[in-house]
Amino acid sequence: MNVLVLGSGGREHALAWKLRQSPRVDKLYALPGSDGMAELAEAVAGDPNSAEDVLAAVERLKIDLTVIGPEAPLAAGITDALEAHGHAVFGPSRQAAQLETSKIFAKRFMERHGIPTARFFVADSADQARRVLAEFSYPVVIKADGLAAGKGVVIAQSKTEAVSALTAMFSGELVGEAGARVVIEECLKGEELSLLALCDGEQAIALIPAQDHKRAFDNDQGPNTGGMGAYSIDTLLPDDLKRTIQAQILEPTMRGMAAEGAPFKGVLYCGLMLTEAGPQVLEYNTRFGDPETQAILLRFDGDLAQALDAVAKGKLEAGMLRWSDEPAACIILASGGYPGPYSRGIAMRGLEAAAADPGVVLFHAGTKREGNNGWVTNGGRVLGVAARAATLEGALERCYMAASRIQFEGIHYRSDIGARALNRVPKLAH
Repeated sequence: MNVLVLGSGGREHALAWKLRQSPRVDKLYALPGSDGMAELAEAVAGDPNSAEDVLAAVERLKIDLTVIGPEAPLAAGITDALEAHGHAVFGPSRQAAQLETSKIFAKRFMERHGIPTARFFVADSADQARRVLAEFSYPVVIKADGLAAGKGVVIAQSKTEAVSALTAMFSGELVGEAGARVVIEECLKGEELSLLALCDGEQAIALIPAQDHKRAFDNDQGPNTGGMGAYSIDTLLPDDLKRTIQAQILEPTMRGMAAEGAPFKGVLYCGLMLTEAGPQVLEYNTRFGDPETQAILLRFDGDLAQALDAVAKGKLEAGMLRWSDEPAACIILASGGYPGPYSRGIAMRGLEAAAADPGVVLFHAGTKREGNNGWVTNGGRVLGVAARAATLEGALERCYMAASRIQFEGIHYRSDIGARALNRVPKLAH
């Protein structure tokens, strides 16, 4: 089969890396792709958010399955356009993708269908939002309604911080049009968990769990980012908790979307808080998480092309999802200043040395080749350094050893990815 991946980031690199391993895949393409993906997938020029560009590529290259990586093409209705022309596509419709593209839709959907989530209020103006703050204690969570590249959530510790965030959102300064409406919600306490599920319109089959690290700096300090690292280990999700999430969150979500005329097909990402009252949904995403995907796919021992094609055709089977028991981790190397302003075009060194360990995989997120100068930075999140090992401690050691070999001016990354898990699980020999 010929497969097209839409996107160009670290998540798409990881998808291409795993799809390339499938014996079913004859030709693999990426639109627009990246220099980092070039050895795996042939780059195709075009705008992944343009139905015209994507449809033309699919028909010209005789694509059998299109895999949508980022959220923007989903919001642009690329799935709808391809399916209208009879093409198989992995990714939900624009209507179903509202679970991610509108925080307001998602919260009201959960309210309608009895899915556990934090108490919330929708505000349409800064004045209204400031009045509502009196009904919440601190810290309080403020979310932009629309897509904001992982930067549309502020956890305000005080009224001053909350008012400042609301002003920045409604003015367009913080996230542009995405902040024209906001959700104000209580701040839940507990352990965070990312649980993704493949969904074929009728059933949702959970993948292995992962935990993301959103804050820019160690000890969960600094601003929220698109994700600074993730790890995956089975102990994150005991069997009884998995059953609870399946019954109280995944299945009601699938039933609710079908009842509202938007059956969900693709991958459903549930960002969860494990509270004393049970798991509650912090947010939905309607595509693979980044960087959770990098860690999760290192543990996937099945045929990804077969599984994603089965989702697209409404024929997913649990036996298609096979996993390694070995934990995995991914550390994001970021540009100086990220998630704020940062420079591009900074020379990078040490990539070959970092990849020398056969247990390490480098996923390019924001890089490019520049003539004889080799690799240079081309984004805020530059590179994902991922590894799998017999223990989580071993996987993290591999990641950090590889990361220490990579150099570019302004480089920063968290040194505590997976630290909470290491305090909970035995440190086995490796």
